Amino acid sequence: MALKIFAVASAAPTYSLDQQTIADGVLPLSTNSERQERVLKLIYRKTRIRARGSVLLDDSNGLPVYDFYHLPSGPQDRGPSTEARMGSYKKHAGSLALRAASETLHRSGVQPGEITHLINVTCTGFYAPGIDSELIEGLSLPRTVERLQVGFMGCHALLNALRTAASIAGANPDARIMVTSVELCSLHFQYGWNTDRIVSNALFADGAGALVVGRGGREGGGGWCMTGGGSYLLPDSTEAMTWRIGDHGFDMTLSPRIPDLIEAHLAGYVDQWLSRSGLTRGDIGTWAIHPGGPRILDAAEKALGLTGAATAASREVLWDHGNMSSATMAFLLEKLIDSGSPLPCVALGFGPGLTVEATLFE
Repeated sequence: MALKIFAVASAAPTYSLDQQTIADGVLPLSTNSERQERVLKLIYRKTRIRARGSVLLDDSNGLPVYDFYHLPSGPQDRGPSTEARMGSYKKHAGSLALRAASETLHRSGVQPGEITHLINVTCTGFYAPGIDSELIEGLSLPRTVERLQVGFMGCHALLNALRTAASIAGANPDARIMVTSVELCSLHFQYGWNTDRIVSNALFADGAGALVVGRGGREGGGGWCMTGGGSYLLPDSTEAMTWRIGDHGFDMTLSPRIPDLIEAHLAGYVDQWLSRSGLTRGDIGTWAIHPGGPRILDAAEKALGLTGAATAASREVLWDHGNMSSATMAFLLEKLIDSGSPLPCVALGFGPGLTVEATLFE
């Protein structure tokens, strides 16, 4: 039985900065020479991102100001401790998730008391009692709601959560499931000169998304239903994308091999996976490809033989918001559903491993 999307909504931080302003602001935090400054500015331009939001932005003195905690005292200063960053996560994550969840609940027509399950997705922070408790209180959800967290799975994790929701709905036809994702990537800004860190600093941003899903019955959500999912761990890719907890935040590694790995392996997997549903790439009306970065989208286009039009919505989300890890897929699905994009749709996300997660909507 298909998993129906009753509603989807997203929430960005209140304030954002344009990419050039961010690049200028991080120069003293990351570079020690004119050459490094030139390279950093080039990396930021190549992201093709217009602006990014962060919960660390405020309107002190009437202008948005990025609170980077402090200027480094020297080249070995890695910035705030992980404990301090997790304090900021606890301060901001729940309220951003609540904005997205409240809007999607309103759009869905489902009453708070009807929600039976709550799945939260995040890879950028931890605390307990956590976001699930804040959502129960803030939305007046039943105190008997069954809760689950999908943690530390990276950019594709919202698709993992939807697959989990489909299993829950398959076992309980009356289930009404809220799936939320909140990612505060800006908390993990990495100080000092390291090209992997510079690329991550240039791409990632904060955001939240939420869906209400379940089996049958209600109208809404553009009629989109999840009918299939799959996962593929690419060969020889263990260190291509990593996400590890350090003493000064979470450290990401992004190998320059990622686009080549996608080009080499994506088409073969997608073709095999689609064949299980009696489909080919030519049958797909819409592609929802997670915009991890412009090179990832370029590689997916080449691998799958897609035109620029197929990834236009993905590039618009990247342009407007940056990469918000798992929450990005909620922004993309909302854009596609609201614009009446044709079905069937294939959603693809890439995460640590290097892993491809695929979801079919019909």
